Amino acid sequence: MRQLIILGIVGLIAQLIDGSLGMAYGVTSTTLLLAAGTAPAAASAAVHFSELGTTLVSGISHHRFGNVDWRTVGILAGPGFVGAIAGSTFLASLDGEAVTPWISGILLALGVYVIWRFLALGGRRPEFRSRPSAGMLVPVGFVGGALDAIGGGGWGPVGTTTLLSSGRLEPRKVIGSIDTSEFVVAVGGSLGFLIALGSQGIEWQIVAALLVGGVIAAPFAAWLVKLLPAKVLAVAAGGIIILTNVRTILLTFGLESSSVWLVLGVLALVWFALLAHVVRVERTAAKARRDEDSAAAAGSEAPVGR
Repeated sequence: MRQLIILGIVGLIAQLIDGSLGMAYGVTSTTLLLAAGTAPAAASAAVHFSELGTTLVSGISHHRFGNVDWRTVGILAGPGFVGAIAGSTFLASLDGEAVTPWISGILLALGVYVIWRFLALGGRRPEFRSRPSAGMLVPVGFVGGALDAIGGGGWGPVGTTTLLSSGRLEPRKVIGSIDTSEFVVAVGGSLGFLIALGSQGIEWQIVAALLVGGVIAAPFAAWLVKLLPAKVLAVAAGGIIILTNVRTILLTFGLESSSVWLVLGVLALVWFALLAHVVRVERTAAKARRDEDSAAAAGSEAPVGR
């Protein structure tokens, strides 16, 4: 019982991060399950079945707060579904470890670019001139869906990172659209695991614990996305991208656990400092905009001389 309560708390925290930043539910949950000795395919299956509920509630919540671009969801979902079925069906025969460091390197570079892009704005508001094209979204959906099934997490890191770095969609709609389309990916992954493992291979108690925690957190996470400014969201998401992928790369090269945590700790301190800087800049810019609006309103109300 104690283990299930802990897993429920993990599901809550993982969904709070995922719903707010567009990634980390699968990575967090799968990492814990693997550490507890669960087989990779069974761990990924449990995460995907729990996501059937968490992503549905998250998508509804994001929609209610206006965080979803439905055109993006419509194009992403189909390829993501196909990729998830392919990844989950052939999980046992795919060498996910060989390709992981290369993917992590690409995502790390994109994460650095996301932070740089939004920091370079200073006090200016970011502009989003056009939505992502189908030619971009289709391969992102397929690759993200396949990696998500293979590793228990990948839809958010691939989709959120790529869309944020493109600069074509505001961060809250990137996060909302990725979270909403993930429901279809979870359906595809779950079907694939049922084909590959059968219902006896699914740890239903783990699924239920993760599901309850995630469903509780989903509406609150969607509200946070609506509330936070675009630059704060982008830098927060970029930091998660960098920390996650640096950890993967360092472990791949065989660094000791203590060294990995030291590097991650230093990077986390830098990330927190950047977040604090962005919040200060955003507050200063917001105050300046309010002062300009007040001055303009006062000027318009002044009596016109004859």
